Amino acid sequence: MVVLPVRFERSPRLHPMLSEEVHAVGTRVVVQGKRGPEVATVRGEAGEAKQNERYGAVLRRATPEDLERWEELHRTGEDLKWLLRARARERGLPVKLVAVEFTLDESLVTVSYSADERIELTGLIGEVREHTRARVNFAAIGPREQAQMIGALGACGRENCSSTHLQDFAPVSIRMARDQQLPLNPEKLSGPCGRLLCCLQFEHTQYQDLLRDLPRKNAKVCHTGSGACGKVTKLHPLAGTVDVYTDQGMLLGVPASELRRASETEARSADHRSADA
Repeated sequence: MVVLPVRFERSPRLHPMLSEEVHAVGTRVVVQGKRGPEVATVRGEAGEAKQNERYGAVLRRATPEDLERWEELHRTGEDLKWLLRARARERGLPVKLVAVEFTLDESLVTVSYSADERIELTGLIGEVREHTRARVNFAAIGPREQAQMIGALGACGRENCSSTHLQDFAPVSIRMARDQQLPLNPEKLSGPCGRLLCCLQFEHTQYQDLLRDLPRKNAKVCHTGSGACGKVTKLHPLAGTVDVYTDQGMLLGVPASELRRASETEARSADHRSADA
């Protein structure tokens, strides 16, 4: 037995599946997942199974009949999605129906939806049952999962990270934006999902390393070359420089390596001059 990483249609996340045979990357296979049999694509090389790990299973290479059936169920799901959206509007339900997905044996249909508050959707089960005998499961998803399933363009002009390669949604904080010296503008820091950009985390550890070699903002420092002292007003981690507003009212861009921490006397003198001004 080997382990094959496979990817489902609506998510870039890789799922390890046990397989009795090796399938080449790009092969469409039928797998037994948590919801039931589904079609997935092999997206990586075969590996060894680990002890105490739980895996799904690759049942077989997808046949033309499997793929034809899968496409038919996909079209049925799309039709049902638009029907349910219309019925939800008629009933005044504050919900967005994101996707309707069948298992390959049509034993289960999963209706993924997004809502700002807890909402009861069992009234829509009858609408689904008119078109399929499958068991109906309503699954609430968050804004990030919604953007992942639908897909969108990010501020960089490329498809959003959650739809292309992210394996997990790591926590993102406003501190990451502060460390990268970005303007704290919600419109510029938010992705299509309305949450903080996932990409803020990509380089955060590098910025943390760079910031360790820089003085803190508002720290009192002196330039070793000119002897001018002042307050740090802005940091430039990538360049390794800081902006210093000197006691003489000048703004200097200075390499951090040419600065030293002001002594208590120098700092107190600078505070008095600032108060007098």
